[in-house]
Amino acid sequence: MTTQTEARAAIILAAGQGTRMKSPLPKVLHPVGGRAMLDHAIDAAEALGCERIVVVVGSHSPEVRAHVVKRLGEDAIAVQDPPAGTGHAVRAAEAVLGDFKGQVVITYGDVPLLRASDIEPVFGESEGVRVIGFEARDPGAYGRLVMDGDTLTAITEAKEASAEVLAITTCNSGVMAAPVGLLFELLAEVKNDNAKGEYYLTDVVELARKRGAPTRAVMAAEDSVMGVNAQAELAVAEALFQKVQRETFMAAGVTMPAPETVHFSWDTEVGGGATIEPYVVFGPGAKIAGGARIRSFSHVEGATVAGGAEVGPYARLRPGAKLAEGVKIGNFVEVKNVSMAAGAKANHLAYLGDGEVGAKANIGAGTIFCNYDGFFKHRTVVGEGAFVGSNSSLVAPVTIGAGAMVGSGSVITADVAPGDLGLARAPQTAKTGWATKFMEMMRAKKARG
Repeated sequence: MTTQTEARAAIILAAGQGTRMKSPLPKVLHPVGGRAMLDHAIDAAEALGCERIVVVVGSHSPEVRAHVVKRLGEDAIAVQDPPAGTGHAVRAAEAVLGDFKGQVVITYGDVPLLRASDIEPVFGESEGVRVIGFEARDPGAYGRLVMDGDTLTAITEAKEASAEVLAITTCNSGVMAAPVGLLFELLAEVKNDNAKGEYYLTDVVELARKRGAPTRAVMAAEDSVMGVNAQAELAVAEALFQKVQRETFMAAGVTMPAPETVHFSWDTEVGGGATIEPYVVFGPGAKIAGGARIRSFSHVEGATVAGGAEVGPYARLRPGAKLAEGVKIGNFVEVKNVSMAAGAKANHLAYLGDGEVGAKANIGAGTIFCNYDGFFKHRTVVGEGAFVGSNSSLVAPVTIGAGAMVGSGSVITADVAPGDLGLARAPQTAKTGWATKFMEMMRAKKARG
């Protein structure tokens, strides 16, 4: 049996062409839950405690290579060129693994819903070959697992299978684990004398049995092992991901009156006791504390919302937005990289970018933090208890002191001291009777045609 101290490695296959996606974005970089499918596979390998992770890429996809190098480093790259089947792809990782000793698991960059808990059972033995199987609703073109009790006797590709084998509904996920030395010894014996002329990874099961090595299958849910090869399948994977997220949050005490309308990212955090109204979208990096309320049609990304705060409806929180307790962000307000202290409010129609707003300050409708000069971003500071009147433009860098006021319609380009009134607008004038004379003249003109 494996022990906690036994070394583990993962080989993630990500060299496919992905032509059925019909997209310039490489298949494994398409997101599920706001995260590339390949990153989901890497996450699972890391959660398993794999000390080595090798990603097999194709020479046709420099974007995938760059993605892996950024996350894992150049030493994690193996190249399959030209492609010649899954067995050939795994062998491409042999040199990269070098002198690694231990168990190795083979997973896939286009299987985004497979978690470490699904994979863990294949490490149940330190000898032989183990695969993950599943009961298929529609076996179709899946390879079949031919079982004899709890022993896996063969994996037969659908194109190579007899009618009797095709009737089997226990199918192969493609995920396999084995001692690293045994795996590559078996792969060296694999031939490509099959209908596709490829080196099948699945052939190692029969080769292992010929050696007398144990071969086993462990089962996982079909949804967990689904692969994504086309846009329709990507949409199915996203729907399954969202379903799990919603169920998880509701089980933790999050109120969602219409959960099917709420969209989460892979790293969304929502505390029990929070309320998420219909049609809310969370981008990556959103952290919502218990007791907060996110109202309908709001978008939250890279933002932190404390308990008792309220966002929306129709609000947008962008990265760096930090709302303390009791903050109110109302309809059609956008907040980016601004910290708002307890009880601060921006109830409607405002853009707050780069700065900070003090406790219980009030930002009036139509207020803009003018933070960008075309080259650099600048900060706006609004002090505690300050009041910014409607339709004001605060041209950063600028500070509105504690308890200060800004008159409606002002364009503020200089600091306003605490307790002062900042006013920057043209004086109002009146022309007696002008409107009456103008209207009479225009009515007469219209009547003449």
